[in-house]
Order: sequence, then C-alpha cells, then structure tokens
Amino acid sequence: MKKLLFIWNELKATFWFVPVLIIFFSILLAIGFVYIDQITNFSQEGLGRFFFVNSLDSARSILSTISGAMIGVAGTVFSVTLVALTLASSQLGPRIIKTFMYARLTQIVLGSYISTFLYCLIVLNAIQDNNGIPFIPTLSILVAIIAAIANIILLIVFIHQIAISIQADNVVSDISAFISKQVRVMFPEEMGDAPVSDSPFPVEATRLEYANIVSVKSPESGYLQYIDSESLMKLMTKLDALIELNYRPGDFITKDIELGKLYINEKLEEDILEKILFQFSIGKTKTSQQDLEFSIQQMVEIAVRALSPGINDPFTAIACIDNLTATMCYLVQTEFPSKYRLDDKKKLRVIADRLEFEGILDAAFNQIRQFSAGNTAVIIRLMEVLIIIHGFAKKERYKKAIIKHVKMTLHVGKESIKEKNDLEDLLERSKKIEIE
Repeated sequence: MKKLLFIWNELKATFWFVPVLIIFFSILLAIGFVYIDQITNFSQEGLGRFFFVNSLDSARSILSTISGAMIGVAGTVFSVTLVALTLASSQLGPRIIKTFMYARLTQIVLGSYISTFLYCLIVLNAIQDNNGIPFIPTLSILVAIIAAIANIILLIVFIHQIAISIQADNVVSDISAFISKQVRVMFPEEMGDAPVSDSPFPVEATRLEYANIVSVKSPESGYLQYIDSESLMKLMTKLDALIELNYRPGDFITKDIELGKLYINEKLEEDILEKILFQFSIGKTKTSQQDLEFSIQQMVEIAVRALSPGINDPFTAIACIDNLTATMCYLVQTEFPSKYRLDDKKKLRVIADRLEFEGILDAAFNQIRQFSAGNTAVIIRLMEVLIIIHGFAKKERYKKAIIKHVKMTLHVGKESIKEKNDLEDLLERSKKIEIE
C-alpha cells in the first residue's frame, strides 16, 4: 500500500500528470454541457440575451477566439516555465528543478489553458445547422467565456508566482519547510516496533534460529528510492523470517549487489523472492520521500553555489545555514529509532540500515565548511549555529559530533581568515563550547 502511495507522490511531482487529469475533466465537462444544452432550452429573452449567444456566427466566432487565445497563451506559459527552470538550474543547481515540479500552480496553469482550448474545440464541433434548424450550445459557450475570464486571472497569478519562486530566499524557505515536514512525519521511517534499547540485543542468537541464509540481490542498478517498510514487515512475519538490510533509501546500488540477507527456515521459492524485491523501488534518480539527506543536499548545493567565485553570494549561503540549523536543532532532540524492528510478538524481523544524527550533521555542514574558506562572514555564522545546535543537544555522542564540527570550523578560520580582529571574533565565539 505504501509503495502505491510512493508512486502516487512521484506522479504528482511530474509536469504532465495534473494537466492530463484536467484535460480529461474538461473533455467530460464539454460533453456534459453539450448534452444539457440538447435537452434544455435556455431562454434568450430578458436578462438571458446578455448571457446567451443566439447566433451561429457569433457562437463560432467566440469559441474560435477563445480557443486560439488559449493555445497561444499556453505556449507562452510553457516558455516562461522553461526560462524559470533554466535560471533556477544555473543559479541554484539542477537538482532544484524537482522542487519547481512540485509547484501545483504551474501544473494547474498548464492544464487549464490546454483544457480550455480542447473544451472550445469540442463545443465548436457541436454547433450545427440541420435544415435551417440551428443548434447553439448556449450554456456551454457561457462556460467557455467564464473559463476564459478565469484563465486571464490565473495568468496574472502565475506570472507573480514565477517572479517570486526563482528568488533564492523563497527557494531556500520552501526547501526548509519541506525538510521540516519530512523530519517530523516521514523520517526516520519506522518498521514495526523498536526494542527498549539497541544494546544489548541478541542478534547473533536470533540469526542462529534460522537454518537457511539467502542473499537478496538487486535486480538492477540505480538509486534505492523507497522501501515499503509496512509490507516488508508483514511479509517477514508471514514467512517467520528475518531480513538484514545493507542499504537505505538514497544509496546507489549496482545490479546483483547484495541488498541484504534473508534468514529463513523453509526453502525459499522464486515467487517469494520476487515479493521481497517488490518492496524495494529502484530508479535512476534520488527522491526525497524516504531520503532526508537528498533534501539536505539540495539546500547544501544552493549554499555551495552561492560560495563559488562566479556567484559570490554569502547572504544566500548564510540563509541556507540558518534554515539547516532549524532542522538540526529539531533532530538533535529526537530519539532516532532502533535499527532492530520487531513484530507484534516482539520478535526480530528487520535489521535496517539507519541514518544517524552524525551522518545528517556531516551532510548538512561538511561541504559548506569546505567551500567557505576565506569567507569570514560564513565561517563565523557557521560557528554561531553550531553553538546553537550544541545548546539543544542532550546526548553526549551528539555533543561530541557537534564539537568535532566546531574544531573543523575553527581550523578553517585559522587557516583562511587573515584579519586579526575577525579571527579573534571567531575564537571568542568558539569559547562558548568546551573544546577538549
């Protein structure tokens, strides 16, 4: 079930899916309104003459004008979208394009103009003059006029949205909001129940309970995009088996590499192995649904590009650091789930490859620190946010990971900051944390 949800979310992130749905809806709408016009005779007297068309030539002219205008504006919308994507890709990074693809307004605008064009064509084709008895779908034409007015308003909103969507601060804010939602709802992905503690846990003894060990190999090369944890847990419980995973979503795997080991007592049938492999989604690109590092890397990429000599925009880099800090302050207070996942009877079923806080911290700040050499404002801000994160940390191993980054940032500052007062400023901030 969760894998179907994954596929549904990936479909919604494409440019074509929502527009195609709108197009099909408009076709059904056109057929429906034409049918209503056939069985209903709308009055064209009184106020009706201001809303309903009573001439074949006028009806054809209105629909032809609207359809021609809509397909023309649709081309303009496509052009504006491509220009925005090109600018975002060159300034902020190619992986940011996927963020723009999630923008629902862009998808709705593209679908709205094309669907209005098709709607007008279908209604236009319905206009007939049979032996001097004209058929004018007056209600359908009125709906086309209303749709044209709505599309004009939609175009204004779209241009405004495009203008603000390619601004670096807005892109950073949108990614940050997505990461915040992701860490609270979707990460880490839990599979079954967790034991009271990771250690001690009788893993070796549990492995010895099974007679057979089967290597589960990847059927293709690519990025591990998704693991249907719920279905995998149910399958292991049904088979009375244990699976130990070697990879997590976001990792690149090659064909025939060992995804994990399956511990089972019965002989494994080929169809069972196919069911197990079906729980893993492998694709050409990374996705953010179960891969927090990918979302963080999008933010890091913006910061790294901002620090490049060609762009030299430390303010954008600092904005990225600030937004990453909010995420790290939340994560440093959370209890990461155990890699050992138990079924309802508290029996070990899955040993997952989990992402630790230290790994997320490295992903967030390593590259930014490496590219910040010589940029005093960024180095000092990096030191400040590490002190803030350290203040939220409760676990000793989390504090040690943060102190390691403080030391590395201090080293970069000593090596690259030439101004004595700036260096003293950095050293003064570092004293807020006890460094061994």
